[in-house]
Amino acid sequence: MTDNDNDNYDAFRDCLFSAVVGKLTTGPKKPPKKASLASQAAGAPAEPDPSELAEFSDYLATEIFSSLPEQLQRLSHQSLRDEALSEKWSLPLTLTVLEELVAHISGDVIDSLTAYSLIVPPESDVESFLAPVLSGYISAVTTPPPKWIDTRTDACEICEREWVPMTYHHLIPKQVHAKVLKRNWHDEHQLNSVAWLCRACHSFVHRMASNEELARDWYTVDLICQREDVQKWAQWVRRVRWKKT
Repeated sequence: MTDNDNDNYDAFRDCLFSAVVGKLTTGPKKPPKKASLASQAAGAPAEPDPSELAEFSDYLATEIFSSLPEQLQRLSHQSLRDEALSEKWSLPLTLTVLEELVAHISGDVIDSLTAYSLIVPPESDVESFLAPVLSGYISAVTTPPPKWIDTRTDACEICEREWVPMTYHHLIPKQVHAKVLKRNWHDEHQLNSVAWLCRACHSFVHRMASNEELARDWYTVDLICQREDVQKWAQWVRRVRWKKT
């Protein structure tokens, strides 16, 4: 694997981990169904444990990422200059593309997703679970370096982990900039303030409050980190450790 391949795998694993955590910590609690030997080996816990959840997510990421086409595994901002690749992997992904990708995922992985209630047929399927994971991955690996790159930190500003990919979070979400200025919540020069967060913490922040609430009440990292739920989350996610490859 080249460094870029490793970076892409790390980005995919981070997106998948966030999806798994989101499902298991906010979704309905259902007893796991009988799983295959592979999923039993992964060990489905009754309550999400950071180390076991990391191991399970790593297993899923390795199996699913290795099943993806090589061009998707090595996707980058520069590679999208190829018109065929740009058309193929433009967002949102079509159902045809998702079905094509899912067709190459092993039955053991699908059994594991079902055992953890990450998919609950017929209400949800592998395509619906994988769509946001792939969308997050494609966005992460194809986004050009932002103008705020000089503000980048070595560690997530919430959980302080250094061994996971960083993403930038608009502290005042772009979708509500017009409302922010109209209501005089903040000065215009504050609109492009960002925080550098790991994917898991980034997803947590957007689950904890709406865009309007983030802009009005939680527009700095210090304010976000004052919340009790964020402090508990940070303590939990700090215990996640990826195995060395």
